[in-house]
Amino acid sequence: MNPINDEQKQLLFDYAMGLTSPDEAAEAEVLISSSKEASDIYSNLKAALSPLNQLKSESCPDNLADRTVWRLKMAANSSHNRLDQLLADEQRRAARIRTRHWHELGKKLAIAALFMIVGSTLFASFQATTWYARDRSQRQLCKVKQGNIFQGLSNFKDDNGGKVPAFAATSGSPWWKVGDQGSENHSNTRNLYVLVKDGYANLSDFVCPGSGGKIPELTPSEIRNYKDFPERDYVTYSFQITSGNNRLQCQKVIMADRNPLFETLPSDYNKPLSLRLNKTLSNINSINHGRRGQNALFDDGHVQYLKTRRIGIAKDDIYTVQNTYIYQGCEVPSNDMDLFLAP
Repeated sequence: MNPINDEQKQLLFDYAMGLTSPDEAAEAEVLISSSKEASDIYSNLKAALSPLNQLKSESCPDNLADRTVWRLKMAANSSHNRLDQLLADEQRRAARIRTRHWHELGKKLAIAALFMIVGSTLFASFQATTWYARDRSQRQLCKVKQGNIFQGLSNFKDDNGGKVPAFAATSGSPWWKVGDQGSENHSNTRNLYVLVKDGYANLSDFVCPGSGGKIPELTPSEIRNYKDFPERDYVTYSFQITSGNNRLQCQKVIMADRNPLFETLPSDYNKPLSLRLNKTLSNINSINHGRRGQNALFDDGHVQYLKTRRIGIAKDDIYTVQNTYIYQGCEVPSNDMDLFLAP
C-alpha cells in the first residue's frame, strides 16, 4: 500500500480526538485496518493522549473556557522557553536543596511536564477543531453560492423561453481568456457573466470562499459596461464547455471549483496557452478547498462535494478532455459523454 498522505494523517488525528463524523470514522477504521503505517500512527496518538484519561471531571466555571483558550495560546508561544527556564532555576537551586527534597523536586518537574503535555495536546485539539469548522463552513458557503448561480440560470431560462445564455464562437476559438473585453467571444465565462449583467446572479457568488479570490466592488453601471468578468480572480469556478458552439448546456455537471490545470493563465492574451498533462495535474483536486476535493453543481440543481475528479460509471475526469494530453486553450469534449469544465 502507498504511504499515507497528509489528508489521511489529519483524518487519523481527528479520529483519535473524537472529531470525526460517522462516515469519516468508518473511513478511518478502514484505513487503520488496511495500513500498518496508519495503525502505528493511530496507536502513537492514543498513547500520547492517554494521560488525559487520568484527569477527573469537575464542574466548569462559566468563564473557564475563554481563560483556558487564552492561556493555551500564550503557552504555545513560550512553552519550551518556560520549561528550559524552570529546569535552569531548579539546577541553580540544587546545591541548596537538601537530599530529602529531591523527591519533591522530581514530583514538581513531573507535574510541570504533564501540564505541558496536556496543554500542548489541548491547544493542538483547539487548532484542529478551528480548522475543521472553518473548512466545513467554507465548503457549505461554496455550495450555497453554486446553488444561487443555478437559481439565477433557472430564472433566466424561465424568462427567455427555456434558452440559456449563449455567445457564438467559431471552431478553434480560445476559451481561456477570462476578462477579455473584446468584441469576439474568447472566454468560457462570458456566457455566465450575462447572469450578472442582467441581475440574475450576484458577482460575489462567482468567488468561492476558500479560493482567496477577489470580491469585487463594482457599481451597477460598471457591471453593465463589462462584457465578461473583469479578471480571473473575480470568477474562481470552472464551467462546462461543449462541442460545437461555445454555449452553456444543462447536462450532468454544469460547474465546479476551479480547474487545477488552469489555475495560472497567461496575463498577456497575445501569448499562447500551452500545457502538458502530467501525473500530478491528472490527480490533484481543485485549489479552492486545499486540494481535498471540490464542490460540483449538477444539472438538477444539487451541489455535491467530490473527493475525486472522476464521476459516473465511466469515471470521467470533469477537468480534462478524454485522450488529450496537450492543451492550448481551444479544446472541446470528444463526445456528449465527455465532461469538461474550464478554465
